[in-house]
Amino acid sequence: MENAITIVAILSAKKGSEQVLRNELMKVVPPSLAEEGCVEYILHESKENPGQFVFYETWKDATALQEHLASSHYQAFRQAVDTLLVNREVHQLSKLIN
Repeated sequence: MENAITIVAILSAKKGSEQVLRNELMKVVPPSLAEEGCVEYILHESKENPGQFVFYETWKDATALQEHLASSHYQAFRQAVDTLLVNREVHQLSKLIN
């Protein structure tokens, strides 16, 4: 997958919103995994910082990523978590070595 894009997204919950954010994050995983261009969509929670979540995603190409960002489930997710976050950091990466 020469054109694959990896996303690392780090989301930190506002104090008191950790469980609500966790629930919203878990809801977006199944429909994202079902997308044709999704290679992997893995949700993690920090052991050191409960309430900090990390998505590790791989999309087959830029088109697949753009389709994901435009999808109704992703748009609903973004709206649902907007007020729950104290910080959101997203990195688009490409593999240097397979």
